[in-house]
Amino acid sequence: MKSLPFAIEATAGAARAATLTTARGDIRTPVFMPVGTQGAVRTLSPHHLLETKSQIILANTYHLSQRPGEALVAKHGGLHKMMQVNVPILTDSGGFQVFSLKKASVTEEGVTFAYELDGKQTFLSPERSMEIQQALGADIAMVFDECLAFGTDKEAAARSVDRTARWEQRSKDAHHRADQSLFGIVQGGFWADLRARSAKQITSIGFDGYAIGGLSVGEGHAIMCDVLDWTTPHLPADKPRYLMGVGRPLDLVEGVARGIDMFDCVIATRHARGGVFYTSKGRVRITDKRYRVDMYPVDTSCDCYACANFTRAYIHHLFRVGEVLGSILATIHNLHWFARFMGDMRKSIIDGSFEAFRAHVHEVWPESTEPAPVAAWGSDMDDPPATAEGLPAARRGPRPAAPKPARPPARPGPRR
Repeated sequence: MKSLPFAIEATAGAARAATLTTARGDIRTPVFMPVGTQGAVRTLSPHHLLETKSQIILANTYHLSQRPGEALVAKHGGLHKMMQVNVPILTDSGGFQVFSLKKASVTEEGVTFAYELDGKQTFLSPERSMEIQQALGADIAMVFDECLAFGTDKEAAARSVDRTARWEQRSKDAHHRADQSLFGIVQGGFWADLRARSAKQITSIGFDGYAIGGLSVGEGHAIMCDVLDWTTPHLPADKPRYLMGVGRPLDLVEGVARGIDMFDCVIATRHARGGVFYTSKGRVRITDKRYRVDMYPVDTSCDCYACANFTRAYIHHLFRVGEVLGSILATIHNLHWFARFMGDMRKSIIDGSFEAFRAHVHEVWPESTEPAPVAAWGSDMDDPPATAEGLPAARRGPRPAAPKPARPPARPGPRR
């Protein structure tokens, strides 16, 4: 493993502003990672990706192993050369597919899947995941774990926690690429004692950073916050912390408030393809007829390529006629917006105004905090939906009001 220098520059309560140093440049945290599951951020060229100021992107081990195959990626010289991007890349391990895809069996050895496109049987184990990720050549690889479904009973969750610890030890033992960092993943479902148990097991193995998995699976914002409260105090303060599959503004600011440094989610790109723009005034659905003759930029306070050059009326037209340029411009804007949002959050930690920033996020980008079925899965693909029941309501007190944009999009079930 390659250790990643991690320097904390300022704090505001548990919130941290830090710098993660990689061979491809420094990553200023807190940071949002766009998802490029299949080796590309959908609708976006590498040139425009750089213009969004995204610092690090994510690709998926499972999907790339199926198409085009890790051998072909390695033949290009790795993901960076194949994709022609020079920003750091993180690869997921495929462990989320234990939860989100149909599987024939889960055993101590690994998981057998039916590949969702053609039904081909596929086997993933800690050793196989490490083999694929080392061939892909990302800067950061993730251990192979088991992600629990929302509603799993505690007895099954406890067994899974222990299995995940064994799988993560095997992942570390099988990982030998010296120029690639390896992050561990804490599981434990929705029980404080299991989260503490998993954190103790995983940190005792020792990794370059630590992720919190098993969230954004339908539990809702309030329960997510509970789980973070139970988990982050058990993670090393001198290592980066990564909350997997989370990307709504309210989730981001509350994750940072609890000590999280890194996030990924398909929300920015998937909503963009549906014509939903994140702006300084809240979400905007550009396909609404009110924008048909609107000559202003989508966000008058934004300097991205889309807002600097095109009107709401023009982008409305592009979506109405099905022109792919509409999705391209929306994706450029949303990724630029999320990068700036995280940069502003970082600045607020440094200058001491984080609590004011946090309150502003609750006001401008409120969300329902209750559990909800996951609408779609977050490999930036349209994976099968899932539902879960059976957990107690979170204990969070008063809930923020639900958002009121015109026909808001369904919640995107992010990756974890």
